[in-house]
Amino acid sequence: GAMQLGELAAAFASLPVFPLFDAAYFIVSILYLKYEPGAVEMSRKSPFASWLCAMLHCFGSYILAGLLLGEPPIEYFSNNSSVILATAVWYLIFFCPMNLFYKCVSFLPMKLVFVAMKEVVRVRKIAAGVHHAHHLYHHGWFVMMATGWVKGSGVALMSNFEQLLRGVWKPETNEILHMSFPTKASLYGTVLFTLQQTHWLPISEANLIFFFTMFMIVCKVFMTATHSHASPFAPVENLICPVFFGSVSSGHASHHHDHQHGASHEVSHPSPPPAKSKEELNEGTRKRKAKKAE
Repeated sequence: GAMQLGELAAAFASLPVFPLFDAAYFIVSILYLKYEPGAVEMSRKSPFASWLCAMLHCFGSYILAGLLLGEPPIEYFSNNSSVILATAVWYLIFFCPMNLFYKCVSFLPMKLVFVAMKEVVRVRKIAAGVHHAHHLYHHGWFVMMATGWVKGSGVALMSNFEQLLRGVWKPETNEILHMSFPTKASLYGTVLFTLQQTHWLPISEANLIFFFTMFMIVCKVFMTATHSHASPFAPVENLICPVFFGSVSSGHASHHHDHQHGASHEVSHPSPPPAKSKEELNEGTRKRKAKKAE
């Protein structure tokens, strides 16, 4: 049984991702772009800006990884097949007559298949990023983790820059401040792959790719099917984070609230004088007119 599982994991790890899995990755990524407010209008007004945003959604992780490792950030765009495939997906999703392609790929059963295939690509990118950084910086643990992280969630980390291309500026949506599940899962995953790459985690790379991919597929498909944004890591984080990083106590919060409430009373402006009656206003008007006549 262990031999069969190892062979299955090895066969799964060697499965080619181009073109089927890459196409699914591009479809889901550009679908999320079309869901953004104003994205459809922008594609009509400025197709080039829409195309650039789509390319960032598809290849943002490679751009960030190249910047981190001192490599040309535009290097991946020399892969003509991938760029042409992503461009074709972008055109069909935004400009297909009667939105036929969009309606097909956004149909929930089909979308769940594409979401599962996208997670296969995501985990491969994390593993490849850690492996590539390990080759360049053999003992650079943090370089490996940073590279694997941006390879798995580079699109989300570049979201503010992508919003600027669409004419939107929302700094409060910073992905580092408010991590989504894929970003957080990519961070945890790259830690596991770094430990495996440095031989601190006694498991083969193929087995780790297989098990972590299955975990990502189950979580992401379930969250997509139920339209849930709750993180599966939340129960564990709620137990661990207060122990290691502390939490804001209710007493301190109430004291801070009372202090602000008292201060607001101290600096409050005096109540305005009562409004004048209609007769007083008319009398004042008559006096001003008489003074002007004099």
